[in-house]
Amino acid sequence: MSLWTRVRNVFRGEQLNRDLEEELQSHLEEAVENGRDPEEARLAFGSALRAREESRDVKLLPWLESLISDAAFGFRQLTKNKAVSGAAILSLALAIGACTAAFRLVDALLLRPMPVADSDRLFYLTYDTKDSEGKTDTGDSYEYPGFRMMRDAVAGQADLMAISYAGRQDLTYGSDDDMEKAIRQFVDGSMFGVFGLKPSLGRLLTKSDDLKPGEHPVAVLSHDFWTRRFSRDPKVLGKKLRHGEYVYEIVGVGPEGFTGTDTGEITDFFVPAMMNARAINNPSWGWHRIWARVGRGADVEQVRQKLQAALHNFRKEKAKGFGPGVTKDRIEQYTSAPTHLEPAAAGVSGMQKTYRRALTILVAVVCLVLLIACANVANLMTAQAAMRAREMALRVSIGAGRARLVQLVMVESLLVAAAATCLGWLLAWWAAPFVVSMINPPQYPARLILNTDWRVMSFGAALALAVTLLFGLVPALRASAVKPVSALKGGDDPHSRRRLMNALVAAQVAFCFLVHFVTGLFVASFERMSTQPTGFLAERVLLLETTAKGDQSPSAWEEVEQRLREQRGVASVSRAGWPLMSGNGWSNTVWANGREPSPLAEPYFLDVSPGWLATMKIPLIDGRDFRLEDTQPKVVIVNEAFARHYFDGQNPVGRSIETVQGKKRIRAEIVGYARDARYRNMREAIRPTLYVPMRNMGDDGKLRMKDWSTFVVRTSGDNPAAMAPALRRLVKQTRSEFRVSDVRLQEELVRNQTLRERLLALLSAFFAVVALVLSAVGLYGVLNYAVLQRRREIGIRRALGAQTGDVAWRVTAEVAAMLFIGAATGLGAGIASEQYVEKLLYQVQAKEMAMMAAPLLTILAAALLAALPPVIRAVRIDPAAMLRAE
Repeated sequence: MSLWTRVRNVFRGEQLNRDLEEELQSHLEEAVENGRDPEEARLAFGSALRAREESRDVKLLPWLESLISDAAFGFRQLTKNKAVSGAAILSLALAIGACTAAFRLVDALLLRPMPVADSDRLFYLTYDTKDSEGKTDTGDSYEYPGFRMMRDAVAGQADLMAISYAGRQDLTYGSDDDMEKAIRQFVDGSMFGVFGLKPSLGRLLTKSDDLKPGEHPVAVLSHDFWTRRFSRDPKVLGKKLRHGEYVYEIVGVGPEGFTGTDTGEITDFFVPAMMNARAINNPSWGWHRIWARVGRGADVEQVRQKLQAALHNFRKEKAKGFGPGVTKDRIEQYTSAPTHLEPAAAGVSGMQKTYRRALTILVAVVCLVLLIACANVANLMTAQAAMRAREMALRVSIGAGRARLVQLVMVESLLVAAAATCLGWLLAWWAAPFVVSMINPPQYPARLILNTDWRVMSFGAALALAVTLLFGLVPALRASAVKPVSALKGGDDPHSRRRLMNALVAAQVAFCFLVHFVTGLFVASFERMSTQPTGFLAERVLLLETTAKGDQSPSAWEEVEQRLREQRGVASVSRAGWPLMSGNGWSNTVWANGREPSPLAEPYFLDVSPGWLATMKIPLIDGRDFRLEDTQPKVVIVNEAFARHYFDGQNPVGRSIETVQGKKRIRAEIVGYARDARYRNMREAIRPTLYVPMRNMGDDGKLRMKDWSTFVVRTSGDNPAAMAPALRRLVKQTRSEFRVSDVRLQEELVRNQTLRERLLALLSAFFAVVALVLSAVGLYGVLNYAVLQRRREIGIRRALGAQTGDVAWRVTAEVAAMLFIGAATGLGAGIASEQYVEKLLYQVQAKEMAMMAAPLLTILAAALLAALPPVIRAVRIDPAAMLRAE
C-alpha cells in the first residue's frame, strides 16, 4: 500500500472502520460458504478486535493517527479549561510577538545581506581613533586622495570602492519653486559592476562615468524611488534633474530590492563620486567610506596590511601640512591608527552603529520576558497536570507507555504555542513598524525593509518549537512519571510538584527583577538626559539652512538677514555657520593664559553674526556682542567652560588668546563672556567654546565668505513651521543667488538627541510591565494551587485553633523564600549587566540605591497583590465543612 494511501486513510477513520468490518465479515461468510460451522469459523479467526487493529496499522500510519487524536484531545482540554488556556496563550503571544518583532528589526538592520553578488566577501575599512574623553572609538571616513593610494596598493587582490554617506538633499526637475527632498549617494563608478547588479531600466553607472571631476553628470534612480516618484514610468530616461551646481541626466533605474549601501535609509538616486569635485582632490575632506570586495583566494589580513601601509603613507604626508598646535604625539596617533576590515554583507550605516547595542539589549530584555512567560505557562501546565494525575494513572494502567504520555502532553503544549504564535505574529506585524516610527527624526527618517520572508518564517517556526520545549517538556515528563497505584489511591505527593513550581517562581522573579533593573537604568538615563539644560531657548526658533551660488559679499547675506527681520511675525534674525545640536563641529588649537593646548578636547568654534546670542537667548555675562565691522580672527566671545579651563573661572574679557589660521598662530582679543550652551549633542560635556564673527579676514587682507550659512529666525508666534514657506520664498526673492536648502526647527534638533534613549526607555518600560504582570500571574497560580492542595490540612489547623496570620504565613512562606532568592539573583545579574549597558547610559550608575530599591519595591507590591486572593481563600476555609467532607 502506498504511503499516500496510508496518509489518506488517517483522515477517513469512520470509512476505514466500515471497510475493515466488511472485510472481516466477508472472511467469515466465505468460511461458512465453504462448509465450516459459523462458531468454529469465528473461533478459528481469533479476536476480531485484534485483527481489526492489526489491519488498521497496515492500512494507515499509527504515529500520525496518534498525533491527530492527541491534537483533538488536547483541543478539548484547552476548551474545557478556557481561563487557564486563555491566560497561557495570551501571555505567550505577547512574548512571542515581542521576540518576533525584535528579530524583524535586528534582521532588517543588522543581519539581512544586501541583494548583491558575493556579499560574504564584502568589507569596509575602519580605523581606531580617540574621542574627547580619550576613549577608543572607530572612524570610517576617508579622503579621496588617500583612497586612490589604497586602491593602487591592493590592485589585483581586492576591488576598492569609495562610497559616500547617504544624505538628504534638495533636487528639482523644474524651477526652484518645485524643490523636493531626496536621498543622494555619491558612488564609485565600478560599484554596480562589482555588486553584480543589473538595471531595471536603461543602464547603471560604469567606470567610464567616474574618471574626471564634473565630467559625467548622470544619475541612476533606485527602483524604490522610481516607483514612488514616477510610478515606474519608462519615460523617466533622459529626464533632467538639478542638484547642487549640476544638471544631471537620468540614464537608468537600479534593480528592484537594492536600496543603497546605507542600511536603514533607502537611497533615491546615485551619482558618480567624481561629481563632487570639491572633495576629489581635497586631502582634508573625509566623507567617503571605503568598501572592498576581496578576491577569491586572496588573504583578508594581507589586504588589510597593505591598506594600513598605504593609509599610513598618505597620512604621514598629509601631517606635514598640520599647523603649529598639533603635537608629535597626536601626529603619531593619527598616522599609525590601526585599521580593520569589517564585514559589510548587511550594508553599513550610522544607524547600525547607533542602534546596534541598543537593539542587542532590547533583544536580551525580550528574551527575558519570553522566559518569564514560559515559566508562567510551565507552572500552569504543571498545576493542570497535577489535576489530571488520575487520568494519567488510568492510561498507564491500560498499557500506555511513558513516551505516549509525553507525546500527549507535548501535543497539547504545541497547540498552545501554535495559537500563541499566530497571535504573536499579529502583534509583531504591528509592533516592528511602530518601533521604527519611534526612531524617525523628521529630516532623516529610518526606512527599513520589514519583509516577511523565509528568514522571518523560519525564526517563527523555530521560536514556536523552542517555546513548546521550554514550557511543555518538564510538565510532560512529570506527568508521564505518574505512579498508577499511588495516584489512583489519591496518594500522589503534591510537595514535589510545589517544589518545581516554586523554583519556576524564583526564576520568574529573577528574570523580572533583571528586566526592571535594566528598565530603571534606561528610564533614569532618558529622564536625566532630556532634562539637561541646553543653555539656550529652542522654542519658536526656525532654522533656514541656505546656500549661495559662488562667493557672495557679506553685505548680500546681511541684506537677506534684514529682509527676514522685517517680515511680520519675526522677532529676531541672526546667522550661524550651522545650528546648535546639529552634530556639526569645528575645533581648533588655542593657547591662552600660558596654557598649552589640550590634545583630546580642543575648543569648539562657531561663526555667528551680531545678535545671534540674543536670538538664541544665551545670556552675555560681560563684554559686548559682535559688531558688523568685526572680523575673525581679531575678536572672539568665549563661554564659561573656556573661562574655567583657561582662566580658572575668572572673567576673561579684555584678555587675548592665540589660535591657528593656516600655518600661523593668530592673536585675538576676547570681547565677550557668555553663558555655557550645548554645542553638538546632549551626551558630550560642555566644552570650551569660542564664537567668532561671520566675516573672515584672510592672510591677503581680503574678506572670505562661505557659500553656506544658517539663518536663525525667532518667531513671535507659537508655530514657527507655519512661516517656513513664506520665509523660504523671501530668501529667494531678496537675492536670486541664494537658495534655502533645508528648513528645520531647533526644538526638533534637541528632541532628536534623545531618540535612542526615548526608544529604550519606552520599550523597556513596556516590557517591564509585561514581565511584572506575568510574574504576578505565575505567583498567583502557584499560591492558588498550594491552597487547593492543602485545603484539608488548612481546615484541620483552623479547627485546632490556628490564627489567620499563621495560616497566611504557612501558605506564603515557601513562595516568599523563592521571592527573595529570585530578587537576590536578579540584583546580582543586574549589577553584572552594567558593563554591557553602560555605553547607553547617561549619568546613571547601577549601584545607586534608587536603581536597586525601585525593582524590589515594585516586585514586592505586585507579589502582595498576587498573594491576596489565595490567602483570603485559605483563611475562609470552613473547618466543619472540610471535616465533614473527610
